[in-house]
Amino acid sequence: MVGTKALAYDIKVENADGVTIYYNYINDGKELEVTCYGYSGSVVIPEEVTYMNRSRKVTSIGENAFDGCSELTSVTIPNSVTSIGKSAFYYCMKLTSISIPNSVTSIGVSAFQHCINLTSVTIPNSVTSIGDVAFAGCTSLTSVTIGTSVTSIGEGAFNGCSGLTSVTIPNSVTSIGDYAFFFCTGLTSVTISNSITSIGAQTFCYCTSLTTVTIPNNVTSIGDYAFSSCSGLSSVTIGTSVTSIGEGSFIVCSGLTSVTIPNGVTSIGDYAFENCTGLTSVTIPNSITSIGESAFSGCDIPEVISKIENPFNIDANTFSNNTYLNATLSVPAGTIGKYKATEGWKKFVFIEEGNGNNPSDKDKCEKPTISYTNGKLTFNSATEGAICQSTITDSDIKTYSSNEVQLGVTYEISVYATKAGYENSETVTATLCWIDVEPRTEGVTNDVANVRAVAIMIQNEGGLLTINGADDNASIAVYDLNGIQVGSAISNNGVAYVNTNLCRDSIAIVKIGNKSVKVIIK
Repeated sequence: MVGTKALAYDIKVENADGVTIYYNYINDGKELEVTCYGYSGSVVIPEEVTYMNRSRKVTSIGENAFDGCSELTSVTIPNSVTSIGKSAFYYCMKLTSISIPNSVTSIGVSAFQHCINLTSVTIPNSVTSIGDVAFAGCTSLTSVTIGTSVTSIGEGAFNGCSGLTSVTIPNSVTSIGDYAFFFCTGLTSVTISNSITSIGAQTFCYCTSLTTVTIPNNVTSIGDYAFSSCSGLSSVTIGTSVTSIGEGSFIVCSGLTSVTIPNGVTSIGDYAFENCTGLTSVTIPNSITSIGESAFSGCDIPEVISKIENPFNIDANTFSNNTYLNATLSVPAGTIGKYKATEGWKKFVFIEEGNGNNPSDKDKCEKPTISYTNGKLTFNSATEGAICQSTITDSDIKTYSSNEVQLGVTYEISVYATKAGYENSETVTATLCWIDVEPRTEGVTNDVANVRAVAIMIQNEGGLLTINGADDNASIAVYDLNGIQVGSAISNNGVAYVNTNLCRDSIAIVKIGNKSVKVIIK
């Protein structure tokens, strides 16, 4: 037995290719894990090892197994391995690619940290957790596919992956750790799934190439400095369930020109939008009960729209001096006296009743959701008492002059919410279609045609397609009209998300299995 911990092992066995691999016994001696030694070149880990006439499965790559193996160029991981341990491939600087088999369920802390030449990673659907700083410092990493069973992305998981240009976080993920994508300076787009409920501190800090962000409606909190120093960020859509915007959340987002804070947010943290020098207008909802120190300092904002009916004291540095001296503060009708008597707000020289570009001061109905179950469409707006107005058209009713007709049923749905005293909501669209499935059960009985089919609901928002109703593990591909694939996904629990980046009003072809549906991008 070697005397240092770094080179400790229970057995060593030479492969058929002449490479010796070192192992420790685990699981009461019934299984093996690969342990650390000075590996180099190409290493093939066998699925099973025979030693002293006893065969055992290799089920784990242990902690530090390939740590610091700077001459390691490739590793083959067998399907018997279920876990990749802490720092397993730490500082393997010549490793350019890695194939993680579908048997792996967890990737440990620092597992691939500082693999500076690793260019692409596919995390299979079997993986449920990605450990803290698992891929941190992988500066050449340009492509990451995150499997649809991952539920948590650890702190700093992709910290410093400056080559990463886009990432889609699947619907299975419920939590993203602090600074998970910190300093991913090449990241231009990110799709945050509807399952996420919170965005951690510094999650996307210094993602300087990020231009637009949509924070989904299930998110309730935006962590401290979550998007700070995202200097290329020009547009942010904040979900309607967000209740708190953390300290410094958007500090130094100099490209941000306007922000609408949804009704429901109760607090804006210190320095939240400090030095967002491009801001031209800010809308503050009536739900806000606190605005932190220097929240909008360093921003010379021409227009501030406050819907707060009972203003509270704010710090003298909440807004910049130029904003106080030159901006128009628009306030609800009948409240101008309150604002002129309230600390902080009374520093505004120009206060007007009415809400600037929205003089009626009406709240806006929340966008409705669309669902389909057992032959019934259901629309729902979070605005209490709102009525959903829908239009449904059948795009397949046509007249034919041929002896053969390919049947299909497709409905185009559009719906908006309305309520007296409120602005109408934005219009939401969806495509509902039925595709026949195998095995077929079709024919004509009592003059009624029968065919077994499954209903598919496709919704899109800004090029992000949500496909509901497909069978689990169904392959879904999206193409533009030139036949170029612009996205793909695997359905998980009947849902798939595909980020297409297609322009508004363009047409996408969604292929589910061998069936295709046309969708207009809204």
